[in-house]
Amino acid sequence: MKIENVKITDFAKRHFDSKFGGTKILDSTPEDFERILSLSISALNLLPTNEYSTERILPGYADFCKLIVLKNFTTAKTGSLPITIENYQYLRTGYSSRSASELPIMDRWFDLPLSAPTAKYLVVVLYSKEQLDKERKEGEEEFDGDWGAVAILGQMSSEEEVMKPITMMRNALGIEEGGSGVPIDREAYKKSVDFWSNNATVR
Repeated sequence: MKIENVKITDFAKRHFDSKFGGTKILDSTPEDFERILSLSISALNLLPTNEYSTERILPGYADFCKLIVLKNFTTAKTGSLPITIENYQYLRTGYSSRSASELPIMDRWFDLPLSAPTAKYLVVVLYSKEQLDKERKEGEEEFDGDWGAVAILGQMSSEEEVMKPITMMRNALGIEEGGSGVPIDREAYKKSVDFWSNNATVR
């Protein structure tokens, strides 16, 4: 299935804000990023994906979700790092929310004294128009693309980083709490716990 007519959602525009706690895209506008993303996806639609491909389209955690893996064409930093004896002292915990409408949740992150390494890859999380319209809040306009970028993740690896356990829980709580309504997959949850017990996000 070809991925076409991709737009940056209003939710994903948080990545272009210097105050955002996750992956920040500060050397591009959402419009320019969208244009490059669309060109990259058009090229990926024409190429067969094989085990040696680093840039590729992957299935997401549900049928309405796709992951676009691209070599980083921005100055975005990696969004996560392994916890080591050298960086453990910079590990912090606290409560934060992704938007004013969501309840804060406890999170863990690095507050590094120096800038994090530049990400080698960007993983762009796409949701289908159908799902985005389901999650649309009262008063918001209908989404005008076929697929919408909802998150941009800077990574050192081209492999998918597992979703955080709290994100899986939020999804299971439903659209009213900022999730997608997808039930928790217990095996995927356990893999997430294993990964995020040894890694943390970078702010």
